[in-house]
Amino acid sequence: MTADNKRPNSGALSHFFDLAKGVVPPMHPAGRPFVLGAAVVTFLLRRFSRRAGVLGAVVTAWCAWFYRVPKRVTPTRPGIAVAPADGTVSHVVEAAPPAELGLGTEPMLRISVFLTIFDVHVQRIPADGEIRQVSYRPGKFLSADLDKASEDNERNTLLLRTTSGHELVVVQIAGLIARRIVCHVNEGEKVDAGQTYGLIRFGSRVDLYVPLGSRALVEAGQRTIGGETVLAELPKG
Repeated sequence: MTADNKRPNSGALSHFFDLAKGVVPPMHPAGRPFVLGAAVVTFLLRRFSRRAGVLGAVVTAWCAWFYRVPKRVTPTRPGIAVAPADGTVSHVVEAAPPAELGLGTEPMLRISVFLTIFDVHVQRIPADGEIRQVSYRPGKFLSADLDKASEDNERNTLLLRTTSGHELVVVQIAGLIARRIVCHVNEGEKVDAGQTYGLIRFGSRVDLYVPLGSRALVEAGQRTIGGETVLAELPKG
């Protein structure tokens, strides 16, 4: 068979893999040890029981799915803050920012997004800018959909100075099941809107604080897509 005869099949196969990449999202590095461990256990179980092997394969696939990092198209217009997480808006209220940042008690507009175990669990930067502070605080593991979870639960907080000069606060909050918060950005780092920066394992919540005078574009009960849904328009000037 000539190279010319091979080319159509090769092109079709390449197109298939391109389509597959678009449908099957990549996996967050934090999930690799879990998936590998589940795969090893599945292999061992398969040697003793076919049914147990099938169950192990389902668990392995679920681990890979849980740590998925789907591609997102982030809006580029200036003066907005996009959702830092997939989930459901649970609160849109005025509240003082986390005390550990030292920003005082002047209220900001807080938009809270609750994540179930079925949501994408990576977090994304809400706007272009620079990380000014990263602060971790241990705490309780109350249900993340409770309002007091913002104050009482274990959390990791980012202070972001946007390129337009606004200060935004993003808080990863552990929940009733969540026991591990991962954050891989550092103080002084330049970041882009929609960029992934962390992960919370197994059901949690993410709070976004924007300046008063911002216009909230979502309401409680609305679904959000991390890196794509615009949560607020920031004050002009």
